[in-house]
Amino acid sequence: MIDLSCPVERTALLTAALRAAETQREDRIYTDPYAARLAGDAGPELLAEVRAATFPAGRRRTVPDTPDFNAIRTRFFDDFLHDAAREPGMTQIVIAPAGMDSRAYRMEWPGHIRFFEIDRTDVVEFKAERLHGVTPRVAHRTVAVDLTDADWEARLTDAGYDPELPSTWLLEGLLYYLPEADARRLLERVAAIAAPGSRIAADLVNSAALTLPSMRELLEVFAGWGCPWQFGSDEPEALFERCGFAVEAVQPGEPGADFGRWPDPVPDRSVEGVRRVFFVHGHRR
Repeated sequence: MIDLSCPVERTALLTAALRAAETQREDRIYTDPYAARLAGDAGPELLAEVRAATFPAGRRRTVPDTPDFNAIRTRFFDDFLHDAAREPGMTQIVIAPAGMDSRAYRMEWPGHIRFFEIDRTDVVEFKAERLHGVTPRVAHRTVAVDLTDADWEARLTDAGYDPELPSTWLLEGLLYYLPEADARRLLERVAAIAAPGSRIAADLVNSAALTLPSMRELLEVFAGWGCPWQFGSDEPEALFERCGFAVEAVQPGEPGADFGRWPDPVPDRSVEGVRRVFFVHGHRR
């Protein structure tokens, strides 16, 4: 049974609930037929708490529509992974942390892809129980280890990952929950185990997103769960560059990251004092 006292696991169930809600929409931009069973009963309750903060009763919302943000993020990274899987020589995809992600089960994959999911043991076991009887659509391997552990790289290679071959990494819904030093160290560790030419994608917020009054209610929800947002960067390209990656950063609502669903204007990068979300994508130098 998943431990709801663990903040990491709460966010995993929240994401599953968001994906289940998106799947019910007539204008959905992806379908996740496993999200509802992964979210269970707890996921919708967590989502209701977030929605109460996002759309406070009797007041205008002060932050973007969280379900639309999640839908755009999911679809953006779906497309990124599909594109990477079609790249000649790309044989390995790593989702870290995997949480309640069901891409190995709900998406079609070329036969040459090996799909690795990294997450804590209780998350891996809960997910396996929830998806009992469902067959992955790809050569699928789970690695039950925490990304803060000293030996997760060895555990990944023991599962069949080859650091000499190109790989594609997705770090979704992770970096802003880490202290800055830990986020940088994780990127460096990924770079060290990813062959040159490997691909990477992640989402990140800017520094203002951690302090703006308009974000307070939402941030208080995550802080109350024990998983406060701790890190944001106004220069995501430079952050990844220092860790060994050449990347681009696109904001939801910009071309290629909209899908007709972003509700707000996208301020130019030169504008200060506004909340930003970045979808970072690129390759290992």
